[in-house]
Amino acid sequence: MNFDFTAEQAMMRDGIERYLSHHHAFSQRQAMLLAGQTYSRETWAHFREQGVLALAIPEESGGLGGSVVDIVALSELFGAHLVAEPFLPTIVMAGRALARAAGDGDAAVWLARILAGGALAAFAHEEGKGSPEASAIRSEANSVSRGFRLTGEKRLVLGGADADVLIVSARLSGGEDSFLLLAVGAREAGVAVTPFRLIDGRHAAHVRFDDVEVPGSAVLALDGGDAIAAVIGDGMIALAAEAVGAMGALLQATTDYAATRKQFGRPIGSFQVIAHRLADMKMAYVQARASLLYAAALAEAGRGGADFLSVLKGLVGRSGIAIGEAAVQIHGGIGMTDELVIGHLLKRLLVIDALFGDADYHARTVGRGGPRSDRMAARGPNLVDCFNTHG
Repeated sequence: MNFDFTAEQAMMRDGIERYLSHHHAFSQRQAMLLAGQTYSRETWAHFREQGVLALAIPEESGGLGGSVVDIVALSELFGAHLVAEPFLPTIVMAGRALARAAGDGDAAVWLARILAGGALAAFAHEEGKGSPEASAIRSEANSVSRGFRLTGEKRLVLGGADADVLIVSARLSGGEDSFLLLAVGAREAGVAVTPFRLIDGRHAAHVRFDDVEVPGSAVLALDGGDAIAAVIGDGMIALAAEAVGAMGALLQATTDYAATRKQFGRPIGSFQVIAHRLADMKMAYVQARASLLYAAALAEAGRGGADFLSVLKGLVGRSGIAIGEAAVQIHGGIGMTDELVIGHLLKRLLVIDALFGDADYHARTVGRGGPRSDRMAARGPNLVDCFNTHG
């Protein structure tokens, strides 16, 4: 199996990286966030012009028909550069959810606006349970004559502060395991958005729905369990790619620092304890990136599934925090100052670990699987062993 990016993907990455290096440097990002902006409108417009917004959307829905590996190729760069633009909530999660609705009802209208750069979207699913499972949903959609009446509260909605449309998961009233996926305008009557800032500088929101009238045309999936799992699966892979990108940036910055920072007349990287710490960071990064590319290839071939996603999410969560903490410790006190990128990369990795279940949650999920882990091992390289290495 070939784990290299294609020539087209490599060329796309080179172009985006050049742009981010010149127009989205760390100092520019910090100035933007300090000014109260949630993201750069200029960068978002550039992404639209370069086809980034359309890349992950199927051709039949107006996109470019990109693959899961294309999402990984972009998200890895976004993690390394701490990109704050809402590519994950608007395109990877909400946009692809709208595309899966096959262009019916309101989905096509919202998706067209998103691809034109005229609207943002968010996936409203988490309800404070710390679990991505649909079974944790308590928001209810009651059937009425013209559609549904939505009631409930969603927590930690990424991009929710700026969203024009919310893709909402809800439990169908009266159905034990019946779920809906709905496209709800963020400014509809009864929708209350409470924005806040995460520790990594990005914005999210809590969203409350008080008897919100949702027309039948806004339903994206009536039997929404599989649709919800698909959205979360896309999000987990993109988040894992961001984490790997952030790990690579931490490793490079720390290696450079250890080669130039001198103590007792010698670079600190020449001391055995630092050299061993850098070697541990490199091993954890290589393992996480290999696992990411393997899981992405499986997902692209339709051979992935919830088991592999749990292993990947748990592995990058533990590896990312270990690498981030080592980077801060090698840099010393300056590693946590606002002026240095190191602490910000660690904070991003902490947020990524917390989203859609942290590493401990996914370790328990894999551990409860029993025979599932045996099946995973039989299908290829045993990612469970990789996960357990950092357990």
